[in-house]
Amino acid sequence: MRVSRIAVLMLALAVQPVQSWAKGDAPDNFEPKEISNPPPTAALNSFDRFEIVPFAMGAPYAGEEVNEDARQRLQVNLDERVPPLLTEWNAKEAKSSPPKTLKIEPAVTHVKFISGKARFWKGAFAGGTAVLVTVKLSDAATGEVIAEPQFYQHANAMGAAWSYGATDKAMLVRTTDLISEYLKANYAAAVGGPTGKDADDDKAKDKDQSESKESADQQSTQ
Repeated sequence: MRVSRIAVLMLALAVQPVQSWAKGDAPDNFEPKEISNPPPTAALNSFDRFEIVPFAMGAPYAGEEVNEDARQRLQVNLDERVPPLLTEWNAKEAKSSPPKTLKIEPAVTHVKFISGKARFWKGAFAGGTAVLVTVKLSDAATGEVIAEPQFYQHANAMGAAWSYGATDKAMLVRTTDLISEYLKANYAAAVGGPTGKDADDDKAKDKDQSESKESADQQSTQ
C-alpha cells in the first residue's frame, strides 16, 4: 500500500511535540490584568534628557533561538520608532540644572514565538503566539520609578498559518507601536495608555469558565 507524502507529514506532526515555549517553567497565559496602563507619576516632559537601553530578556526565555529571534525583531521595530522621538526631545533646551534624565528600560517579560520554519511545516499545529513587554521609566540619577507600563499582543494559530507567519511578526510590530504611542501620549501630560489587552479576551475567558462550571455542576448531579 502506497502512503502519500501528505499522510506521512500529518503523522509526523501528530507525534512530534511542539516546542513553542522556552525550556523551563513558563505560564500558559501571561496577558496583563488590566486593559489600560496607569499614568506615570509625572509627565515625561518634566525630564530634560531621555536615554533608552536595549531590550532585556531573562530566564526562562533568554538563550532560546526562537525567543532571541523575537527579541531581536522587537529591538529592530523599536529602533525605528523611539530613538527618533527621543532625539527630538533631547534637542530641546533643558529646564533643570543639571538636566534631569529619564531612563527607558524595555524588557521581554514573557514570550511565546514560533519560528518561520516551524510555522511553514506545522502551520496552525504550532500554536498561537504572544508577547508581554514591560517598560520601566525611571529617573537616571535617583532611580525613582515613575512608571512601569506593560504591553501585550498575540496572534492566533490559524491566522498565522494562513499568512505563513506574517501575523506572528506583525504582533511584534504592534507591540512596539504601543510603546511608542505611550511615550508620545505621556510627554505633555500623564495620561497612561492601553496595554494591548482586548476586553473581548476577558469576555471569552469568563464564558469558558462559566461553561466549565456549568458542565461540572451537571456532572455532579448525575
